[in-house]
Amino acid sequence: MAMLAELVDGVIGVDPHRDTLTAAAVSHLGGVVAQLATSSADAAGYRQLFDFAQTQLPGRRCWAVEGAGSFGAGLTVMLQQHGERVVEVGRPKRPASRSGAKSDALDAVRAAREALGHDRLATPRRRGQREALGVLLRTRRCATLARVAAIGQLKALLVGAPEELRAELRGQPTSRQIDDCARLRPRPTRSLEHQATVRALRATAQRIQLLQAEADQLQAELAVLVGAVAPWLLEVPGVGPLSAAQVLVSWSHAGRFRSEAAFAALAGTNPIPASSGQVTRYRLNCGGDRQLNRAHTILLVRLRIDPDTRAYMARRTAEGKSRRDAKRCLRRVLARQLFRLLERYDRPGVEILRAT
Repeated sequence: MAMLAELVDGVIGVDPHRDTLTAAAVSHLGGVVAQLATSSADAAGYRQLFDFAQTQLPGRRCWAVEGAGSFGAGLTVMLQQHGERVVEVGRPKRPASRSGAKSDALDAVRAAREALGHDRLATPRRRGQREALGVLLRTRRCATLARVAAIGQLKALLVGAPEELRAELRGQPTSRQIDDCARLRPRPTRSLEHQATVRALRATAQRIQLLQAEADQLQAELAVLVGAVAPWLLEVPGVGPLSAAQVLVSWSHAGRFRSEAAFAALAGTNPIPASSGQVTRYRLNCGGDRQLNRAHTILLVRLRIDPDTRAYMARRTAEGKSRRDAKRCLRRVLARQLFRLLERYDRPGVEILRAT
């Protein structure tokens, strides 16, 4: 595969921040053609940056934007609307020297040169419906994490609560403890410690209930949106609204991945050699998109409800693989199936593949 330097006349490297943008035009050989001092991160700044690129690199060019999904999102959308080629680069590597120089201008140059040296570049995710799913997913995830933290706080309060309160709530399921604590009322005849503990337990339990209601509401909205964007994905055995939404967000759009193997690597389902001596084995990749990797819940559901998946598992274990290795193979098969469906999702009559 050809390097980017062989395909373009130059690269515009951009180091975006919340309020500023710094750019550098770099030739295909890596030499700095020109630099643009800090411009504003708004429509006027985007236009100034675009004019700079047309002046300095009027031919074949590519944009290397650091953080295209965060501080560089607005610029990326504008460039894509104008038909510009945009790739996303990670945080530029710092010089090996401890006293290496650091500035926004240098970071812009490093971003451009890093893009020139690669043949496999990340394309920014598509916004619109995919971004709508993404913001709902992230908000629900935050609500869920806050709920888990609040439950831990409630348990800690119960451990140190006065014995009378602990006796009332001890041994109950967590859901029952939350409901009972949310209904606690002050008891003026009790000690100050008892009254304060009651208030703390009630406030914490009510917060848990509010966070659970928020998460349920967001999940319902995600289900509606996924049903409108890709209802066929919900027909795949084991795929629910949350898993489908995460798959759509991570995949983004057709053509973003060069192959299904690249998608499997992002999902953390590609096999990594882990052989030693006379033992030949593979393990799962621990990298990639960790949120997409959490879609292994699809596998767990399919093992419970899908006969074909269970048959595949039995066949692999009969071949001598451990149950862990068989699950690794099954995750790889699942990633391949999902990728094939995603790449042709807009075609009528899509056949739902199964793990056979």
